Amino acid sequence: MIRITLLMFMLTCLYGCGGNNTVQISPYANIVAFGDSLTQGVGVDKSNSYPAKLASELGIEVINSGISGQTSSQGLARLNNVLTTHTPSLIIICYGGNDVLQNKSETQLEANLRQMIVRSKQHGAQVMLVAVPQFGLLLSPMPVYKKLADEYDLVLIEDTLPDLLGDASKKSDRVHLNAQGYALLASEIAKHIEITN
Repeated sequence: MIRITLLMFMLTCLYGCGGNNTVQISPYANIVAFGDSLTQGVGVDKSNSYPAKLASELGIEVINSGISGQTSSQGLARLNNVLTTHTPSLIIICYGGNDVLQNKSETQLEANLRQMIVRSKQHGAQVMLVAVPQFGLLLSPMPVYKKLADEYDLVLIEDTLPDLLGDASKKSDRVHLNAQGYALLASEIAKHIEITN
């Protein structure tokens, strides 16, 4: 009986912990990449931004809705307009970098991200989160992203951005990626998107 209970627990963790692993969308889906300068693609030309590279990998248009310099509060303020204008089937949220750089409250960041998730779902969009790092001796993803991904059963791209920003060869400056870095971010995101007919 104990063995069966342990087996059930292990299976639950394997398949139920850490949120989803894949988002399924149709080939006609509308994808919006929603974020700040890392989404906009600061440091490279528009064709080398991660949304452009993701569109090439998937063969589906990915709308780049990144605005450099924005905090999560500013992103939340414009989200309804983005959802109404584009009616995305999938929204990829990558906010928090400017909150960290400007020493904004992590509690407020969590509240803003939570509202982004809830509003996006209310508009019928699936949500994917891209975690940004907290700054320290080693870059590691802020725990708030894992917390929200687990709570809302979301696909989370957790370690990719911290790993890329920790590698000088993948950066165009102190806080932005170069063309190779954005391409690698797009490739990792693409692994978690399944196109179904």
